[in-house]
Amino acid sequence: MKLALSRKNLWNALPRPLRAYAGRLLSAVPLRYLLGRRFRQQLEFVQQAQHWSAEQVRAYQLGELRRICQRAYQHTTFYRALYDDAGVNVRNLASLDDVQQLPVINRDTVQTHLDDMCAIPGPRRNIDFISTGGTSGKPLTFYIGANRSAIEYAYLTASWQRAGYNLNVPLAVFRGRPVPPDKTGLRHEHDPLLRHHHYSTFHMTDADMLRYVQHVRQLGPCCLHVYPWAVATLASFIRRAGVSPPTNVLAVIAESEIVYPEQRKLVEDVFGCRYFSCYGHTEKLVLAAECEHTSDYHVWPTYGYFELLDEEGNAVTTPGQRGEIVGTGFINRAVPFIRYRTGDHATYVGDHCSACGREQPIIREIRGHRTQEVLIAADGSEISWTAMNMHDDTFRNVRQFQFRQDQAGEAILRIVPAAEFGDTDRARIAARLGAKLDHRLNLTIEPVESIELTKRGKAVYVDQRTPRAAAATCASN
Repeated sequence: MKLALSRKNLWNALPRPLRAYAGRLLSAVPLRYLLGRRFRQQLEFVQQAQHWSAEQVRAYQLGELRRICQRAYQHTTFYRALYDDAGVNVRNLASLDDVQQLPVINRDTVQTHLDDMCAIPGPRRNIDFISTGGTSGKPLTFYIGANRSAIEYAYLTASWQRAGYNLNVPLAVFRGRPVPPDKTGLRHEHDPLLRHHHYSTFHMTDADMLRYVQHVRQLGPCCLHVYPWAVATLASFIRRAGVSPPTNVLAVIAESEIVYPEQRKLVEDVFGCRYFSCYGHTEKLVLAAECEHTSDYHVWPTYGYFELLDEEGNAVTTPGQRGEIVGTGFINRAVPFIRYRTGDHATYVGDHCSACGREQPIIREIRGHRTQEVLIAADGSEISWTAMNMHDDTFRNVRQFQFRQDQAGEAILRIVPAAEFGDTDRARIAARLGAKLDHRLNLTIEPVESIELTKRGKAVYVDQRTPRAAAATCASN
């Protein structure tokens, strides 16, 4: 994969005409060979490991936990001091239950102690310095091995295969990548190394989306690789404008944002195929992918060690109970993340799937940082954004929307209107949301030309800025 990425950098430096010629030659080379031997070996491993018995999984995880904990203790001043202060001897990890003796860390821990957490002494070669914004608005920076890509892409490939993807199928990508217009004005860019077609989600006017749909139709059998908000916006346009959806889409693969049930239903109804979701994060601690037979998430046990903890820090073991996702990564050897609180929450389902037979933790209803999903009513109570997201035609002629709140009891609904939007639409939105709010919150509707995305091109549905929410965000990090 590293070789493939080096080739990709060279590829991006080539003039467009030369890239067009080289692309025709590369299309004849199977992708599995372009991605390299390490990718092929890793893919074979994860394809087999996903069907391991519970005993095999536990043995592998214990071995990896011992390795990462001992490496952290031996090579970082931070973990040595942390475990010495806690009276923990990492050499004595005899079972997975012993992991609960280790202290948890969080975003603030990494921000404060990054250099002391790095296990690479001296000149830090073959590692990358990366940043992730997160929903709290506070950037997190850390080091990670530069050779991680082969491992990561193997897990993603094995996950997507559950939805019907294979390496011969091109991906139509709507995931926050800035794409300049080509000579025809279409914001599309083809990556022949990975067989990806990138479209600009920073440009989602009706005219743009019509051209995207028309271009996707020409790709042959393909999968959409998307941010959930982007494909929901595209599906809403197709339905609203009466455009025929492309019939060559085999599956919609959504990642990097929360998936809401109404989005899933809309997209599946419009495209007539499976909406498949994966959960992961830049820190490379926990990766989960939906089952072939259900929308429940199966956690990859060889990717990292997954825990679900309640508010007291106890393991969640009762089906239906919610907890915070805590992860220990097996991939990043540069900066070990051991028992890292992600700030994300999920509902525990079980550890065995009767539909597919996998012996893996099963979760559902994954949600991000709470403050980005609630509005604060005048009485101080919380109103969930999901309760405000209508399942009917309330937002029929709205391209995008976002709630913004600066003080309790008051909020602005910012909308990007479609060309058909009029007074009737405004009245319908005000009446239906007003009925749901029941005078708990004063809502003002404000049409805008656009709604700013995060730097990574993601959508924020509640731009929450009340002092109470800000305090809760700081407390969760």
